Amino acid sequence: MILRMDHFTVVSDQLEATRDFYSRILGLIEGPRPPFPVPGYWLYAGDQPVLHVVGVSEMPQPRRGALDHMAFHAQGLQKVWAHLEHHGVHFKVIRAPGTPRTWQLFMQDPNGVEVELDFEADEVPPVDWKNRAGG
Repeated sequence: MILRMDHFTVVSDQLEATRDFYSRILGLIEGPRPPFPVPGYWLYAGDQPVLHVVGVSEMPQPRRGALDHMAFHAQGLQKVWAHLEHHGVHFKVIRAPGTPRTWQLFMQDPNGVEVELDFEADEVPPVDWKNRAGG
């Protein structure tokens, strides 16, 4: 029945900061969005809209759902690592157990949503990665 994951939606009372985090920091591209009667953005990976950001004047109380985090497959571990550090994004690094031992970088967006970036096991980290891995 299900063919693939389509998109995540993040509700935000910090619409511009959220768009900037996912586009300027994580490299998603703002793209076409239907003319919904509420502010927001659709952010794309390639030609697929993977993240919908919906602007609200204040966060809903109680907050909905129990989504733990969202994960994106990424490439260019050293470049992304340096990019995140340059922009002051705090993140922690984990080597996944077992085989293959993929690289996982975890951070929070401006709304407190945990975001995971997954890199192939054969990507090479910075030489001093253990001292820079956060935690």
